Amino acid sequence: MTAYLSGFGLGLSLILAIGAQNAFVLRQGLRGEHVLPVVLTCAVSDALLIAAGVAGFGVLVEAMPWIVPVLRWGAAAFLLAYGARAFRSAWQGGAALQTGEAAGSRRRAVAICLALTWLNPHVYLDTLVLLGSISTQSPDPALFGAGAITASFTFFFSLGFGATLLRPVFAKPSAWRALDFAIGLVMWALALSLVLG
Repeated sequence: MTAYLSGFGLGLSLILAIGAQNAFVLRQGLRGEHVLPVVLTCAVSDALLIAAGVAGFGVLVEAMPWIVPVLRWGAAAFLLAYGARAFRSAWQGGAALQTGEAAGSRRRAVAICLALTWLNPHVYLDTLVLLGSISTQSPDPALFGAGAITASFTFFFSLGFGATLLRPVFAKPSAWRALDFAIGLVMWALALSLVLG
């Protein structure tokens, strides 16, 4: 159960970062447009990438055991930089949710979602590299991966379908600042745990 909860916690903390994909899901949820296809597209895409990262890293580590420490330090550096970016965003503030232009048809909404997911280089770092490398340190990598996949489904469905409850909250810039600050803390705590082994 520890491996599952570790995967869930890390997966959730990585996906919480507000980027283009999450903002799009949130906007679709606030508008109530094509929410199910959008959240399914995001969650299934994440599940495929996480599974590939967890499965592939086990094989890769057996062939090249030196890769784990290299990637551990690389992941720690990435998390430090990502956390610093979140802290900077929290410090600067000024962001507030704008629902923006409608996505249009269901096909267009899914196409936008696929582009925001698969064309984002950070998704590969988060799923294949970071989650994949950390899963090798887990006593049960498969359960770790299952936890991360569950976090992805939980997050996207909560964000998409719970968006109407968040409308008054994320209209305020202070909510984005608080969220960015919390994300920065989580990222730096994860980086420290990687550095300390």
